[in-house]
Amino acid sequence: MKAFEYATALSPDSARDLVGKDGAYLAGGNDLLALMKEYLVDPKRLVNIKSLPGMDKIHPGSKTWTIGALTTVAEIEDHKEIAKTFTGLQQAAAEVGSRQIRNVATVGGNLAQHSRCWYFRHRDVHCLKKGGDMCYARHGESKYHSLFTGNTCISPIPSNLSVAFGALGATVVVLRDGKEVPMSIPDLYQKAWDEPTAHNSLQQGDLILRVEVPVENHRSAYLQISEKSVFDWALVSCAVAANVDGNKLSNVKIFLGAVSNVPYQVQAANDFLEGKTVDDATAAKAADLLLEKAHVQAHNGYKVPLVRALVRRTLAQITA
Repeated sequence: MKAFEYATALSPDSARDLVGKDGAYLAGGNDLLALMKEYLVDPKRLVNIKSLPGMDKIHPGSKTWTIGALTTVAEIEDHKEIAKTFTGLQQAAAEVGSRQIRNVATVGGNLAQHSRCWYFRHRDVHCLKKGGDMCYARHGESKYHSLFTGNTCISPIPSNLSVAFGALGATVVVLRDGKEVPMSIPDLYQKAWDEPTAHNSLQQGDLILRVEVPVENHRSAYLQISEKSVFDWALVSCAVAANVDGNKLSNVKIFLGAVSNVPYQVQAANDFLEGKTVDDATAAKAADLLLEKAHVQAHNGYKVPLVRALVRRTLAQITA
């Protein structure tokens, strides 16, 4: 780890001024400090934002809930009303790392974290995501990599919360150049789909302030499959949110995680599920639509049946 300056911000505007063109925000630090120790990022100044007022609060509302970017993942996991109102979000939070990690990890940090691809994380490998000329996963070990990508890089998104927030139709509010900019989950990650070096659409100095979650989907669910039952990254994850009348769905959103460099959705699958009664045939057709453009690599073909299983299970969960 290289030497750096350290400063504490007392307001979002002062944080933006302090971080400048070559600094980084520090909250939980789980991802940032690991990147610095491996010499993958080299911020000249760390700006402590843990004391920014109001950004660690959860505000319920009849139409919209507001979740501050400094809210810890553990607070979401433990919040009884979130578990009732946004079940899928609570389930996604409970799958993040270990309890010790969730106690310090923040919502903003989870959304903004960098790739976990082992080629990107290796300090001696200059891969496409670091500005090199090759995605080594395409020609090497691709077991944990993407089925869908908009560019040559097949590093999948590691954020659990992004998948759940996507299904819930959440808006992420970002401070950019002194203005609050609302971004949907697809908008927040669009640049990662288009450009191999991007992890998300955030620009240098952008600060995630809060996430606004509309109370419009009466039921939601999140499930993931990992190699270990706890403290492990998802091999595949799935989040679904919908209004449910009897066994019939409306206003459906279904997102996949760990299979693309963005939280992945296919509008045709959402449209197909509209007004449908969920059964095995319906779930299978929705999975077919989601997988239509899958590009299997040498070692990740097992993710295809996992997607099918998770789509069926998450749909069954919200209609149970």
